[in-house]
Amino acid sequence: MWVLLALGSGLFQTLRNMLMKQIGHSLDETINVWGRFAFLVPFAGAASLWNGVPEIREGFWGACILVGFTQTIAVLALSRALKVSDLSMVTPLWKLSLIVLVIWGYVALGEQPTAGGVAGVLVSLAGVYLINMGRTRTAWWAPFAAAVSDAGQRWTLVSAVFYALGVVYMKQLVLASDPYFGAFMAYVSATLVITPYALRRSGHHFPHVLRLWKEFVMLGAFAAVSIILGAVAYTLTLSSYVEAVKQVEILFALGIGYLVFHERARVRAIWPGALAILAGAVMIRLWG
Repeated sequence: MWVLLALGSGLFQTLRNMLMKQIGHSLDETINVWGRFAFLVPFAGAASLWNGVPEIREGFWGACILVGFTQTIAVLALSRALKVSDLSMVTPLWKLSLIVLVIWGYVALGEQPTAGGVAGVLVSLAGVYLINMGRTRTAWWAPFAAAVSDAGQRWTLVSAVFYALGVVYMKQLVLASDPYFGAFMAYVSATLVITPYALRRSGHHFPHVLRLWKEFVMLGAFAAVSIILGAVAYTLTLSSYVEAVKQVEILFALGIGYLVFHERARVRAIWPGALAILAGAVMIRLWG
């Protein structure tokens, strides 16, 4: 059962990113992120009411605030990355957040990676190199320069770092309540964090939300389903197993990038690197 939940979470996360990319061509990334958070809340709230409000345990509210800030920064950076880069590029590179999780786990929790985990890190880094090599097709050192000079890659890496931090706090929310209420309050917090910034930076875009209401509703629904499916799966098995299965999102993104956004030349160029990152992520999560 948990395998199906994890696969569903990965699929709906890819669909969410697809809609963020589509909306990003019409509006700026700030209103895009605000819409993702704000339109997620009603769906997560309905799921929480259906399940019943759980007992709130110690540490819940502090984690809730931290999730709000880390998720806001992570998704703002992801939205900017999707605006300037292909979906099939951003999704595999974003999976470097798994490497940050290994490092963060060692620093914050004292979790020492195994030899398999270290090997997974190296394989994932090799995948990033292959992706950039497929794009630049120049000197061997060009991919390292691209990670700094290319705006889409810079924003993707920023998003990956803050997403990894947010995963820790999201896990705390789930453990201190339940997957439904934890998801609901996490994105209430994120909406409260992003709204003042969105009003100041992108207030003139708010009237256009009505014009794109269908897209925003679907964006919120996809995001809510992805978050809740993943959170429920965590309660059924080890989170490392869930994350390993969710890496099929990379393959979903390649398929959608090929069929929907016609990123065919890009997909052909980067698929070896994407598969290497996928393999490394699985190694990290199963043996790390």
